[in-house]
Amino acid sequence: MGVLALKTGVASVAHAVPITAQTPVAPVSDTIISPNSKARANPPMSTRPVDAEAMGPEPSAIRRPPNTPIPPSGVPELPSSGFATMDFTPLMPSEDKKSPHQIELDALLPSEGPSGLLPPRLDALRDTDLNDPYYVPTAGAGHLLRAIDPMREWLRKRGFTFSFSYKGEAMGLMSGGLEKGMSYVHELTLQAIFDLQKMAGLNGWSVHTLVMERAGKAIQNGRVGEYYVALQEVYSLSGNVAAHLVDFYAEKKMMQNRLDLIFGRMSLTHVFATSPLLCSFMVTCSAPVGLKQNPAMSVYPKATWGGRLRFRPTRDTAVQVGAYSVSALTDNPSGWSWGAENTTGLSLPIEFTWQPFLTRNRLPGHYVIGYAHDTTRYADKISSVYPKKLADHLQGTRSAPADMMWVEADQMMYRLGGRNMMAGGYLMAGYVHTTPHVANISDQAYGGFSMVGMIPGRITDRFGVLYSWYHVSQRRRLSQELAQEAGLPLGSSIHGIQNNSHIIEAYYGIDAFPGILIQPEFQYMIHPGETHRIPNAVMAGLKLIANL
Repeated sequence: MGVLALKTGVASVAHAVPITAQTPVAPVSDTIISPNSKARANPPMSTRPVDAEAMGPEPSAIRRPPNTPIPPSGVPELPSSGFATMDFTPLMPSEDKKSPHQIELDALLPSEGPSGLLPPRLDALRDTDLNDPYYVPTAGAGHLLRAIDPMREWLRKRGFTFSFSYKGEAMGLMSGGLEKGMSYVHELTLQAIFDLQKMAGLNGWSVHTLVMERAGKAIQNGRVGEYYVALQEVYSLSGNVAAHLVDFYAEKKMMQNRLDLIFGRMSLTHVFATSPLLCSFMVTCSAPVGLKQNPAMSVYPKATWGGRLRFRPTRDTAVQVGAYSVSALTDNPSGWSWGAENTTGLSLPIEFTWQPFLTRNRLPGHYVIGYAHDTTRYADKISSVYPKKLADHLQGTRSAPADMMWVEADQMMYRLGGRNMMAGGYLMAGYVHTTPHVANISDQAYGGFSMVGMIPGRITDRFGVLYSWYHVSQRRRLSQELAQEAGLPLGSSIHGIQNNSHIIEAYYGIDAFPGILIQPEFQYMIHPGETHRIPNAVMAGLKLIANL
């Protein structure tokens, strides 16, 4: 006879086997991990826990590597200078010192959302799990200049945190494309966070700033023949200035840590439709290409005026909504000439996230659906190549606003190296669609994985492979077909009627030593330029990130 197992907030569930004694939750461990052991998501039936929430993680899954900067609890001490420039989760402590969470927001409702529908053997959500932010380090663990660590800590306790990092990318075209050769780009980034609660007693307030400098020439245009997809993370939009202003915004936590508001100047692709896993790949950082082409998304390092409100309806869900001004991506290239921006409309994004924790090892997942409407009226892409004076007489030609939709998902499949959200291997996938009337790339789909511990003894290294498919919008393609039929040129950057392209990217991120990440890169592009006229391109290179 089945036995009923009760789980808080979830209906009783019948099990076919008797309930066995539950192993108590494992205490926080500071033991060094053996790299030969990985805790997988699906143990044999005979060893599966009856209630994942009551069971503790397997000790081999949460033992930490010797060089991790993350405490045994898995909750980093924030703000920290070792995190990427992403702000989609709060980085500042709660304004309420009695709040259950001091980093992540508290839920409006104490119950679970979709996770409550999962069987008890899968659902392991606890209040304390939400305290760990979803992040990716900017470089290897620690800092290059250890001598100034006491000064960093002295400043942090008084409300000021800073980071200075270098990111260099060298890529070479080995075969295919247009012209073999090497390309080098780099980025210098200075980020600062001012905790006004510590500095001036302004409860829950902070100010975030980021300036950067970029130099070099990316590989995609001249060598590969690709003009829609940036094949290197560091590319253009920096204005060729020594200090390009990106972020300058205020953050306020309120309502007993249940609401987070940011407002000022920021890049949308560091807030919406992004993830640390996506940004570990060159091509998809900081968001899918299908979104980065749109002025409404203000792709990094392009910033715009606006604000975002974030809250958690239940313990496993999050919602964020925003309103931002829209201007051309090429407006205000230095970031400082705010009066030079020609506002064309308003971008209104909204995003919902379900974040479950699965099995006794509390494997986090992030399932995101988002939508954005841009009120700007853009010219019909049918006139992008075909002359506008002729295109205007075609049936169906019209200007239109832009709508964008994205679905993104990642799920940790095994845990290795600690309790934090990046200590394990992930599967990931996503799809993006943009209004074909006004977009060059109307559809994108991607899928891949990002794993740790692939080489014994290298627990903090990360190996990733991502496949992406890009589809040129029907209106853009029709414009080219009409121009070709009329005997008109397609333009110097278009080598034939465009349809789609595919990119396979692989990397191995080496946590070399404190403050240094070395990442060999490989890319294979099928149909460069979205045509069959350019040979498939094989590229290889190296990314180096150094954190002062």
